[in-house]
Amino acid sequence: MSGGLLVAGTTSDAGKSVVTAGICRWLVRQGVKVAPFKAQNMSLNSFVTREGAEIGRAQAMQAQACRIEPTALMNPVLLKPGGEQSSQVVLLGKPVGELSARGYHGGRQQRLLGTVLDCLAELRGTYDAVICEGAGSPAEINLRRTDIVNMGIARGARLPVLVVGDIDRGGVFASFFGTVALLSREDQELVAGFLVNKFRGDVSLLEPGLDMLHGLTGRHTYGVLPFRHGLGIDEEDGLRVSLRGTVRESTVAPPVGEDVLRVAVCAVPLMSNFTDVDALAAEPGVVVRFVDRPEELADADLVVVPGTRGTVRALQWLRERGLAQALVRRAAEGRPVLGICGGFQILGEHIEDEVESRAGAVDGLGVLPVRVRFARAKTLTRPSGEALGEPVEGYEIHHGVATVAGGETFLDGCRVGQTWGTHWHGSLESDGFRRAFLREVAAAAGRRFVPAPDTSFAALREEQLDRLGDLIEQHADTDALWRLIESGAPQGLPFIPPGAPA
Repeated sequence: MSGGLLVAGTTSDAGKSVVTAGICRWLVRQGVKVAPFKAQNMSLNSFVTREGAEIGRAQAMQAQACRIEPTALMNPVLLKPGGEQSSQVVLLGKPVGELSARGYHGGRQQRLLGTVLDCLAELRGTYDAVICEGAGSPAEINLRRTDIVNMGIARGARLPVLVVGDIDRGGVFASFFGTVALLSREDQELVAGFLVNKFRGDVSLLEPGLDMLHGLTGRHTYGVLPFRHGLGIDEEDGLRVSLRGTVRESTVAPPVGEDVLRVAVCAVPLMSNFTDVDALAAEPGVVVRFVDRPEELADADLVVVPGTRGTVRALQWLRERGLAQALVRRAAEGRPVLGICGGFQILGEHIEDEVESRAGAVDGLGVLPVRVRFARAKTLTRPSGEALGEPVEGYEIHHGVATVAGGETFLDGCRVGQTWGTHWHGSLESDGFRRAFLREVAAAAGRRFVPAPDTSFAALREEQLDRLGDLIEQHADTDALWRLIESGAPQGLPFIPPGAPA
């Protein structure tokens, strides 16, 4: 068997990533050797594979759903926005340059179709099934000519397409019908049917509409997934903290100690890998929120300055909003601050950037004895070590090269008083290290907070993935879904006018 499926969506954020992960987890529990694939991803949340390739975090999460190691083949093209008009292009895990949207869609993207099809073919030659995720909507008629991630990849690899719609937003029937009706005849032949996501209420009330949709399009609905809180793990973008949603909205474990711990995350522009704070939010009694005003730091026990794709731009933003002054004052008072990657660079004394912003010499906040020079080559590593007496692992994704000239050693960075800085993403997912760090923060903040002794971030992530698999198993027509993956789109699907414009 060499089966496949493309999970498309009526819109961005319709649930493609989590549905793909759910199908992967359902399949692997059936004994199927399965892999995820997304030809082109646009995200500031990325991950480093063991071979040192950068891919979208969503595909790394989907690989975990498959119980396999992620590789660059699973996300051959990653676009990392650097502003409103341009993105860094990461090809097969390595950056190859910056392109404007016009430059990318004007020709470069289409030339990558052969590369992504080769990657997909290699995966299909290795695995029983490959579950592909689309991007945005397949009915972006202005971009169809150069598309390599939706119908372009479906046509090139003859993949059946399942269209996911978020009914919680409203208008799902119009979105399903309109998506099909705006595709060409050749594209429509591959659209097998629909999957309703985030439904609340009595499914029997929805069924007449599904029957009418079948009558209008000749296509079945393969399932109605109920709304579940906290399933948006490792989102591509947006201000979401996935596991925080679970902790806040489902079973909330009380703090082990007498106090909660309040964490404020500065919502800097082009924020990257904000998933770093998921592990904090997973701890009972830790409250995480994103902030953009200095007064919101006043009651925080820990302030996190996260990673960013635009270090100098984020530094300017912090200064314009008064957050920079608040951070400097906080560090001087010995109140905990953690800088991660770009946030670490911001807390340093000096930045020399002729690569990312091309701003040249810029003064940092000066609270850590660190000087940063941006190199053209990107650092992509998976380091491990020990800190605070505990083993810790992480991953690095940065152009900035830091020279540390003082303070106590902290991972690859340093610590001065209660101000900490490191390039390591993901370090807080190491349970023992996270608990040790939170104990230090609580002591410095004067909080009677005690980390839970048994919180396992890896186990929580596995529980999330199993919940996604359960949704597919319990609420999708898995027999029909299996036939679709194994045999492709049904023959004789009707054409829905008007089709794609000429």
